[in-house]
Amino acid sequence: MITLSHGNGGEETHKLIKDIFYKYFKNEVLNQMGDSNILNEISRSIAITTDSFVVDPIFFNGGDIGKLSVCGTINDLAVSGALPKYITAAFIIEEGLEINVLEKVAKSMAKTAAESGVKIIAGDTKVVNRGKGDKLYINTTGIGILENAYISFNKIKPKDKIIVNGNIGEHGICILNEREYLNFQCDIKSDCAPLNKLCKDILSVSNNVRIMRDATRGGVATTLNEIVNTCKKSMLIYEEEIPVSQEVESFCHILGFDPLYVANEGKIVVIVDEKDAANVLKTMKNNPLGKNSKIIGEVIEDKSANLYLKTSLGGTKILPMLQGEILPRIC
Repeated sequence: MITLSHGNGGEETHKLIKDIFYKYFKNEVLNQMGDSNILNEISRSIAITTDSFVVDPIFFNGGDIGKLSVCGTINDLAVSGALPKYITAAFIIEEGLEINVLEKVAKSMAKTAAESGVKIIAGDTKVVNRGKGDKLYINTTGIGILENAYISFNKIKPKDKIIVNGNIGEHGICILNEREYLNFQCDIKSDCAPLNKLCKDILSVSNNVRIMRDATRGGVATTLNEIVNTCKKSMLIYEEEIPVSQEVESFCHILGFDPLYVANEGKIVVIVDEKDAANVLKTMKNNPLGKNSKIIGEVIEDKSANLYLKTSLGGTKILPMLQGEILPRIC
């Protein structure tokens, strides 16, 4: 069990670091064991991102806080056109957490990083008093080598197509179902996954990808609104083309949620020139994380900058940014 002494910098701290973090994260950079570790010179431009993970529960169908922290950081780099290379990880641990739980999380992080070709190269551990935290929080920083600097909001233009790599809303609904013990008779699994290989596949077949974004908190609708507000161009998506599983759709219908605003952890929105859209879609479908990819809409000529939804009934409405909080602590 984790005690306050595990955070005092003494013998217990060093034993915890050695027995768990060095055991699973070991690599030539981490093994320098310095207050800061030295990377070999990187001659190209780099991308850097930071994120914090407070998901509740810390284990869920399809993943855990460790896998989520690695995937989330990798995905933020990958959608920027960068090759993810390194991650740092800092752990805020509540006194009383079972050590085997921390070890399970670390093992999951190591497995996900290794499968993605990423190294965890530095970290930190702090322990807070019992009742002053909630089991475990993780902060990460990711570094990637920029390979595709041509990705830019400024290049988005009318007739560009909008593609999503599969069924939306699965992560948020999975977390809600498990946290609130709703016991729906279903097997909704989080889509938590590293998207760097899918992003690389996409960029290998087109030099006309305008932008890629991972649709996490706020869902696809909020992600598209963020793009609309940045590029100042309107977009139209089609309700009948939006991929949603029957389970998620039913769940949302019962609880009054819109799947377009529910969080994902393995979905990207890709905006690409219309002439390359079919080839990009085909390439995405050939990747296991993109087999249900669909073109869901396009950039349109419009004097305003709005996100529009063409409903299944034939009407058109504006989709605003998410307002309020559907579900806190989903990532």
